[in-house]
Amino acid sequence: MRNTRGSVQKSAYQSKSLHRLCVICVLIFAALVLFSVDIVSAQEIPDSLAKRLAEFKGAERGQIISVKEESLTRAFPGYSFYVLRFRQYPIALAPPEPLGSNNLFIVKPDGSVEYLRESETLKTFFRAALPPVTTQAQARDAAKAWLRLAQEFHQDGFFRFLVPEDSIRVGALEKGGLEVSGQAVVNQQGGNMGELGASLTFDPAGVLTKVSESAQIHRGIRPRCQATKLLDPDPIVRRMAEEAIIVMGKAAALYLYEQRAKTSPELQHAIDAIWRRIIAEGR
Repeated sequence: MRNTRGSVQKSAYQSKSLHRLCVICVLIFAALVLFSVDIVSAQEIPDSLAKRLAEFKGAERGQIISVKEESLTRAFPGYSFYVLRFRQYPIALAPPEPLGSNNLFIVKPDGSVEYLRESETLKTFFRAALPPVTTQAQARDAAKAWLRLAQEFHQDGFFRFLVPEDSIRVGALEKGGLEVSGQAVVNQQGGNMGELGASLTFDPAGVLTKVSESAQIHRGIRPRCQATKLLDPDPIVRRMAEEAIIVMGKAAALYLYEQRAKTSPELQHAIDAIWRRIIAEGR
């Protein structure tokens, strides 16, 4: 009888632990959806992209993220966009040369793959691939597409950019053609601040002739070792760690998940508690 009762209690404890883990996983997935992070598994990577990535030794240490946006689909039909991102926090993964921390890969309709590392190469891609822009709707899509892709070169995994509709302005030029401008504004959660601005000019035939970009972006709190300090014997250290994680909010989901996977049951419980608080407070 004693052994049976012990087995039942052990089973109940395991079931409760499994349930808690499932809850955490579901919440993290919800946070990733909220922050528009579409992580691609190795099985989901297009063959042409997989072959191109294989040319870069060490690329497998990065994370492949699918970049999706309706304006991208309309501006570049048949194209697919992916970012190869190397983690910067809490411990940075040094990208192998010639890759940077954020790398944009574009799978074209013919299956070929183009690699872009920064905004200057993005300009070249837009000039070559963007269809003629002769209407205000096309100009708005072009600006949104630029802002969606350009923000990836400033991303460290903890920014959330929003493009307000009223920030997109289209005007006709005296000699014909259009000029469109817009801003991608940084959500101020976690102490992040700033905006990314862009202006695109098209001649009367709809050809892109000029692109100018401005960026004033300030990084807020980033994960260092806060999760490991949630059980620190010093109450001040514990409180500082809790406050830092709360300020980061849902953006800290992956960091907390990674820390939870390799720590003690006691610290897992503390991480679960801080995550539930983030969800409850709508952080």
